[in-house]
Amino acid sequence: MRVMLRAHMDTAATNEGIKTGALPLAITTLMERVKPEAAYFGLHEGVRSCWMVFDLQDSAQVPPLMEDLFLQFNAEVEVAPVMNAEELARGLAAMGNRS
Repeated sequence: MRVMLRAHMDTAATNEGIKTGALPLAITTLMERVKPEAAYFGLHEGVRSCWMVFDLQDSAQVPPLMEDLFLQFNAEVEVAPVMNAEELARGLAAMGNRS
């Protein structure tokens, strides 16, 4: 299932992670594990954030993928199913004409 990960990370924790190299290492490691089809980084609600879209094979992958973000960077993380335009069109077509 294609999912989007959204992580908002604590400023103090990421400041320290930048100084020690832990933040770039954690992001690189996460990207190597999930092989995202898209990854974006920026500010959201005033804190460092990232968004990644990737294929989640099994929900059991969530704990090992996300724990570094929680433990090292006090991140608030959401994982939600998403679809591209083609998948949306297929899903809507499968619904048929409902009144």
